[in-house]
Amino acid sequence: MTTIIPENERSNEPLDTERLIYHPDMKRANEWVLTEYQPPVNDFCIFVPCAMRKPYHTSPSHKMYDRIIFGILEPEDAHVVVFGTCGITPREIDTEYPFTDYKFMMGKCNVAKIKRDFIKMESERLAKYLEKTRDNYKHRIAYCIGDFRTAMEKAVEISGIDVTIVPDRKTMEEIANPNKRFKYGSLSQRQYLQDFSDAITNILNVPQRTVGVHEDHSTNDMDWYLL
Repeated sequence: MTTIIPENERSNEPLDTERLIYHPDMKRANEWVLTEYQPPVNDFCIFVPCAMRKPYHTSPSHKMYDRIIFGILEPEDAHVVVFGTCGITPREIDTEYPFTDYKFMMGKCNVAKIKRDFIKMESERLAKYLEKTRDNYKHRIAYCIGDFRTAMEKAVEISGIDVTIVPDRKTMEEIANPNKRFKYGSLSQRQYLQDFSDAITNILNVPQRTVGVHEDHSTNDMDWYLL
């Protein structure tokens, strides 16, 4: 595949500051996804959040998501698309610069303007991707909480394209802990993962599966916030 941004065309600006969302290479890479990238045709598109470990598919959280997704669906039935701090990154290009090179995590950002700009930018990008792929997927599921969820919800409003967003709000409120830095906790929690699994089986109209969580695969992986 053609390199998205050739090495001799890359910016010297750092990729580890809160200004990452404005970085020219990150913006250019996302524009490439929205204009040049040719998405596959699959029954499902599964949106999952980015992870600290790069490439994303090697991270503990993404391996956990994959066990749920591909424990139910065949590989040819689902297209995994990562979103969040990175913008939009289809799974098959998660080894590309700048998606492999940035260090900043949006969940650590407490600058109100940055967070507002992120939600606006990401919701618009997601809406464009949903519109671009309107005829590529039969079903869309997004597994997300926090600002990423807000961006996805706004993208659905903008595009008018349906996305099943999990975990369920009721589940989130049931396990919310207001004493935590992020009261809804980690997407690695079993109750959330159960909602994720149920979203897939419900669409397929097949029996639900009980999700188990192995400690080695659900801790010490900083997705987009501190666990």
